[in-house]
Amino acid sequence: MRGRYGIACAAALGIALLASSAARAGNFFDFLGNMISQDDADEYANKTLYPGDVPRSRVVPFKYHRQTVDYDTTEKPGTIIIDPEEHFLYFVLGDGQAIRYGVGVGRTGFGWKGVVRIGNKAEWPTWTPPPEMIARERARGNKLPPFMAGGIDNPLGARAMYLYGAGGDTGFRIHGTDEPWTIGLNVSSGCIRLVNDDVEDLYDHAKVGAKVVIL
Repeated sequence: MRGRYGIACAAALGIALLASSAARAGNFFDFLGNMISQDDADEYANKTLYPGDVPRSRVVPFKYHRQTVDYDTTEKPGTIIIDPEEHFLYFVLGDGQAIRYGVGVGRTGFGWKGVVRIGNKAEWPTWTPPPEMIARERARGNKLPPFMAGGIDNPLGARAMYLYGAGGDTGFRIHGTDEPWTIGLNVSSGCIRLVNDDVEDLYDHAKVGAKVVIL
């Protein structure tokens, strides 16, 4: 009887400790997710990365999974705020909340900041690499196509939102990616990339004309 009581107490204590840890992480599934996919920021810090430098087997840390979070801002609902240092994109909902998405951002020398707007949107967008990108990749031994139709192999992924400034199209996009293992890293030529499921979700929320703040 005493043995059974001891086992029951130990089990109860274990459940309580696990529940306490889970509560601190947000919920039980957050806790498990963080245990399975550890943050690997230190492994990739201070490196100039190209997508090909990131192994396809990389497990994207759980914190970059889409979730609704508390977010204090004076920006209006519908605004997009991008924090490149933390690799997060926030879609402001209002009432102190936002949808947070994990993103990939510009590699060393390709980061930028400012206030722009969504000038256009496209589903399964075509891709026309700019001449300077074609030249850069040629110097690295890679040949880019002058044009690529939309599809699952297109680097822009399932959706694209075209960012416009005072002078018109900036050439930068918020878009999906056919390289989901690169989320949370500095790997792009300045565009903001999300996994396709997330960019489809953001696309449905974001309106043409919406303000986009890059911190």
